Amino acid sequence: MLRTHEVEFAAALKTDLGRGPEEAWLYDVGFSITEIELMLKNLKKWTAPRKVPTPVVAKPGSSRRIPEPLGLVLVIAPWNYPVQLLLVPVAGAIAAGNAVVMKPSEVSSATSALLGRLVPQYLDASAIRVVEGGVPETTELLAQRFDHIFYTGNGTVGRVVMRAAAEHLTPVTLELGGKSPTIVDQSADLDVAARRITWAKFVNSGQTCVAPDYVLAHRSIADSLVAKIAESITGFYGSDPEKSKDYSRVISSRHYDRLVGMLDSGKVAIGGQHTATDRFIAPTVLVDVDPESKVMQEEIFGPILPVIAVDSMDEAITFVRSRPHPLALYVFAEDKSVCNAVVSSTTSGGVTVNGTIFHMTGPHLPFGGVGESGMGAYHGQAGVDVFQHLKPVLTRSTKLDPSIAYPPYTKRKFSIIKKLV
Repeated sequence: MLRTHEVEFAAALKTDLGRGPEEAWLYDVGFSITEIELMLKNLKKWTAPRKVPTPVVAKPGSSRRIPEPLGLVLVIAPWNYPVQLLLVPVAGAIAAGNAVVMKPSEVSSATSALLGRLVPQYLDASAIRVVEGGVPETTELLAQRFDHIFYTGNGTVGRVVMRAAAEHLTPVTLELGGKSPTIVDQSADLDVAARRITWAKFVNSGQTCVAPDYVLAHRSIADSLVAKIAESITGFYGSDPEKSKDYSRVISSRHYDRLVGMLDSGKVAIGGQHTATDRFIAPTVLVDVDPESKVMQEEIFGPILPVIAVDSMDEAITFVRSRPHPLALYVFAEDKSVCNAVVSSTTSGGVTVNGTIFHMTGPHLPFGGVGESGMGAYHGQAGVDVFQHLKPVLTRSTKLDPSIAYPPYTKRKFSIIKKLV
């Protein structure tokens, strides 16, 4: 489906997000294909019984964990990467043997309509359904009984999902967001840091759950970092990003208005231009930002990057620790002791050292949040395991049945038992 209709998916993503065909493939279609192919390659291994050690008291015998599908799974996807963030968890649920109801976001309406048309052509409609619509349809779905709910989106709706799931004691996976910090030490390679921060922040016009939300830069290099970010923006998108084929648009007028309202939270050092008719906001960097301002109190989810100067890495760590656990955290430093201190002293869903976003691209590093940034994880084998019950099964032999296991318990018996358990 994805390969055959690649052009149609690119067109839908262009309509919804103003995204070019290269990024449509890289971050939605191609990413999904890679995950699905990995599942197909490892399907037999990941769904096979798993032998585990048997305790001495249960021998002779054997122990194993048998993966079983949970049953009926609901996957609710967001609008920012509407193909990847729907089809990757759906593929994991199907690989685990479940029936699936998938709910694409109505905000990315062109992609939702395309999925609604294509999925029934490729997947068994008796086991896989697409439900299109908005809040009423989602509310009705949440009132039904499912065996697992997988939701990607913001924390406000995440709480709604969790309350609804509680009515049926349905387990949930919540892939949420938060304010993912980037810490830049004075020992960092600023050229590399600027490029990697710029790419991760402004891809998809900042509408990425693991995008750097703000930067805490050592005061001695903060101005230089901002200057190099400006160079990177020009290198990526030209002198006028509004004309760049590689620069996306804000998803809706409502989100555009919300983001424009954040522009007065600090001094505009880079960008700041915006056009309502095109839902365009230039790659923007704010400095002299009040930590209590609007832009620092809620997830930005757009192309606005506050840069805050700090006097030490300890100050940066304290700042991060004082706020809810983020979905991602990034640290740039050539001094390994700084990297180790940041990683060991903070809590986040995941970390990339001297980089951004890449911790979520590999199948061997499960992706998910912690605390207010979410619960549960997926990608690779974890993306199948989350939709399975690993049923423990212990099989004992009847050839031996020592009386030591049964009453009455003498002192000698009990002494032997204590040594065995």
